[in-house]
Amino acid sequence: MDHGHRPKYRMETRRLLWLLGVTFAVVMVFQHFELPYGSVLSSLLSTGKVSFQGKSSFPAGHEPSNSELIGNTTLLNDLNSTKTIEASDLMKETDGGNDGNDRVPKNDVVSETKGRSNGASEFVNQGSSLGNLEEQNKNSSLVKFENSENGGALEKPGEAEHSISSKNVTTDMHTEDEKPGPLQSNLTLSNYSSPVVNKRSETPTSEVMSISRMNSLLLLSRVSPQSAAPQWSSPVDQELLYAKAQIENAPNIKNDAELYRPLYRNVSMFKRSYELMENMLKVYIYKEGEKPIFHESILEGIYSSEGWFIKLMEASKHFVTEDPTRAHLFFLPFSSRLLELTLYVHNSHSRSNLIEYMKNHVEMLAATHPFWNRTGGADHFLTACHDWAPAETRGRIANCLRALCNADLQIGFDIGKDVSLPTTYVRSSENPLKGIGGELPSERPILAFFAGYMHGKVRPVLLKYWGNKDPNMKIFTRLPPVKGNKNYIQHMKSSKYCICARGFAVHSPRVVESILYECVPVIISDNYVPPFFEVLNWESFAVFVLEKDIPDLKNILLSIPEEKYLEMQKRVKEVQQHFLWHAEPVKYDSFHMILHSIWYNRVFQVRPT
Repeated sequence: MDHGHRPKYRMETRRLLWLLGVTFAVVMVFQHFELPYGSVLSSLLSTGKVSFQGKSSFPAGHEPSNSELIGNTTLLNDLNSTKTIEASDLMKETDGGNDGNDRVPKNDVVSETKGRSNGASEFVNQGSSLGNLEEQNKNSSLVKFENSENGGALEKPGEAEHSISSKNVTTDMHTEDEKPGPLQSNLTLSNYSSPVVNKRSETPTSEVMSISRMNSLLLLSRVSPQSAAPQWSSPVDQELLYAKAQIENAPNIKNDAELYRPLYRNVSMFKRSYELMENMLKVYIYKEGEKPIFHESILEGIYSSEGWFIKLMEASKHFVTEDPTRAHLFFLPFSSRLLELTLYVHNSHSRSNLIEYMKNHVEMLAATHPFWNRTGGADHFLTACHDWAPAETRGRIANCLRALCNADLQIGFDIGKDVSLPTTYVRSSENPLKGIGGELPSERPILAFFAGYMHGKVRPVLLKYWGNKDPNMKIFTRLPPVKGNKNYIQHMKSSKYCICARGFAVHSPRVVESILYECVPVIISDNYVPPFFEVLNWESFAVFVLEKDIPDLKNILLSIPEEKYLEMQKRVKEVQQHFLWHAEPVKYDSFHMILHSIWYNRVFQVRPT
């Protein structure tokens, strides 16, 4: 052996070991920064910062138990280390949906919805680690109800599961048994500390936003509001900040004679907020704008929610003020349905003149009054139920608090600012409550029911798999016309579950109809934000099924235990009071709930001057 080469051999060995050590260290550092621990939401947010104090309460490899879950997300129980999350504008308006849900479209405009994209889908495509919120539930005994009612791309196979909560849970920032505190300091985020590592999360394959992600977006909107500070201060700002503090520190309510606790994200916060709205809220209504587009209402049909709200708001002596300096909110009373009927050029396949008309109207208001310019429209609101309303209210109008029936995350609906307006089919303006109610659960022999025109892509799939193929699944195209639509209504009153499948747009009157006829809604409409999402715990009384899971629909419904169904049906009856229209508004009815959601979102968007 040539010992003369040994020192050189040892030197090469040491150099090799050193290189291996450096390589290992680099790999470990790279892997550390690849894991989504520190800035889980960095792809979600970009302006402003929120600090989360925390340390994971779940050790590596530990799957959280059911008792550690809230809704479809995992409660972070013990937060000790600081993580910085950057904040950003999530959803920008692009275009509206198509006309038509349960009627033959009067205008041939289907082609106008092609190529829709917005901040919501961009957020999903960015691969935010919020996608991992759902992954941790895959092996738990909870089954996930996914959101789906009327609008969005089909989710690709394998992206998410269904879930039925095995016990009553709430999905708000606080559990019901703890006293609500300031959101900024007592944040209970889900899964943000130790998410399951998903190597494909950087390149997601779906645009579908699950209900758990919607819950997370709502929470984020509360701790990091997107609205800018007003250009000059006003006493009303301090009043709103006072209301916010009161709501965040609301006394804990154990039982309430008027409100059934399981229906709400946090019944204590809702109750206190509603009381403050009744005692404080003042609304200034713009008098500008000519009829019929402004100050006129349609009180029957599927667009009637906007009409009823305009009528009752303008008639309100309790909330309306003639003094704009006292106003917390400014109302633009326009009808999206009457805008279409008045200005749309038949067969033009263009809504540009409608969009331009609304743009000019708001520019006129901004030039005539100082109120819009003080907040950039952030304290203004409108209600609009037509499918095209998201397009008609884009641009600077999107700064408003928009109450929209077409509450579609794919086309710019902004959770935490915008409000989902219930689509209510009013058949009689003289008696909007006519015929509500349904059979007892024991007298509902039909498992699931749907009937309607084959609008859009979802309903034909529903018919393909379940039409005339199972006696327990009554899935039809449009039923033969009967006076008063009695055949359709009786089917809803005699079914356990009523299928609320999207048409061209995400919203459907069936969601409210199901509630009115005491049938558990099954919402099949990806990216649809259900009404009064700010306060209602929809997963406690409705089933959410992804569009892609229609072939498994019957199994999903049969997997719900009878005891669970009975509880959900009871809750449907309890929540019914929030979806009723009255000629004279009644406490907690649809008018007050719409106004409350607008008030609630404004309170949590306001910033100190």
